[in-house]
Amino acid sequence: MNIAENRQIAEIHHYIGGTVQRAATDRFADVFNPATGEVAARVAMGTADDVAAAVAAAKAAWPAWAEMPPLRRARILFKFKELLDRHHDDLAALITREHGKVFSDAKGEVTRGIEVVEFACGIPNLLKTDFTDNIGGGIDNWNLRQPLGVVAGITPFNFPVMVPMWMFPVALACGNTFVLKPSERDPSPSLLIADLLKQAGLPDGVFNVVQGDKTAVDALLAHPDVQALSFVGSTPIAEYIYTEGTRHGKRVQALGGAKNHLVVMPDADLDQAVDALIGAAYGSAGERCMAISVAVAVGDVADKLVPRLAERAAALKIRNGMEDDAEMGPLVTAAHKAKVEGYIARGVAEGATLVTDGRGHKVDGHDNGFFVGGTLFDNVKPDMTIYKEEIFGPVLGVVRVHDFAEAVSLINAHEFGNGVSCYTSDGGIARAFARQIQVGMVGINVPIPVPMAWHSFGGWKRSLFGDHHAYGEEGVRFYTRYKSVMQRWPDSIAKGAEFTMPVAK
Repeated sequence: MNIAENRQIAEIHHYIGGTVQRAATDRFADVFNPATGEVAARVAMGTADDVAAAVAAAKAAWPAWAEMPPLRRARILFKFKELLDRHHDDLAALITREHGKVFSDAKGEVTRGIEVVEFACGIPNLLKTDFTDNIGGGIDNWNLRQPLGVVAGITPFNFPVMVPMWMFPVALACGNTFVLKPSERDPSPSLLIADLLKQAGLPDGVFNVVQGDKTAVDALLAHPDVQALSFVGSTPIAEYIYTEGTRHGKRVQALGGAKNHLVVMPDADLDQAVDALIGAAYGSAGERCMAISVAVAVGDVADKLVPRLAERAAALKIRNGMEDDAEMGPLVTAAHKAKVEGYIARGVAEGATLVTDGRGHKVDGHDNGFFVGGTLFDNVKPDMTIYKEEIFGPVLGVVRVHDFAEAVSLINAHEFGNGVSCYTSDGGIARAFARQIQVGMVGINVPIPVPMAWHSFGGWKRSLFGDHHAYGEEGVRFYTRYKSVMQRWPDSIAKGAEFTMPVAK
């Protein structure tokens, strides 16, 4: 499937049992090109019956897939990785067309997804476990990690390729079968991914896609054959997914919202700090769970920092994401644009200083696009809505604090604990910050500290519900059950009943 073919698709349907399946529904949602405001396609809203069909296909495929040697599963993933490399730009273009992020950023998203596939290709080694010879009485003890069965992923609009790849490559490598419910706002990449997996030799039914909204989500939560659910999205939905999923006896990994801070110490390299804030706040129009939305200016550094941020925010090259010089694209929908602009109005009403106002931003030739310009607030206070809530748009707020201790206390008091950064030239401050801060992912002079594929991604507090972070070794643990096996053979068994616990002798 190439981009030209995909542009001819008027309706986007499901992928079940190895083929595209037309939905038996008259309920569709519009998929927009955010740069133009035009409807690019219509996506089917899956029903409980569609979910049941996908789960049934995955359940039927699971026994043979689970019994396939891990090395053979890895070889399919190697082939899939090769196809991803070949179709890298195709996937990126689909992302830009339906999400709006600039093409270079979309290519980076695909790369980060491919890295998880590369990690999952090492599954024969990752599934190795421990063995103890002769724990006593001629008994040997070892452990296994075995797949769960049918698992599902519910993924957000902001990373329609990378976030699904946080989930299904590891899940498949471990021997599970998978049902993906992608965002209805940018669903096309899911079908290209499914097609590439089939080309790589994945057996039919091992990977399935159900398009849709809350109806499909609730059906996955309730279905008795779905053993585990992975989710990335806002905190209210993450909490709902976790509560409902666990209530139905499922293993759940639900990553929620964020309010990521970047602390600028007085001794920081100001050029580096400004570059970091501009890229991390306004990249992808702020529609990242790892976007920096709060700059914490320590001491008098704000007086030097704010004017430079204002100059850079006003000069952002805001374009259709497919233009080569674009630095920031549109927001994903008109509704989300209105929501972000509502936050800006709320910030003004609550007394923050609006330094740069992105409302009403127009791009030549794209009058109907969903654009908001880079927005900067100064003198933001912790009791303000724009400080407390996740805006998910190109809005950066500056909070002024007196010292390092106040900066740490401010961040630790926030309900979210996803990502954080500190810019400093002082090794002692850096070490203290990394140890004291109550956040899951920490950057020291790194603005967006997203772990590589062989580590794991996840926050603290209300940024994560469940016990496991995403991908890496945490992903292997999430998608497998641990089993302990104790074994001895008849010629080593003592005669007679044993009424005590086995102990080493």
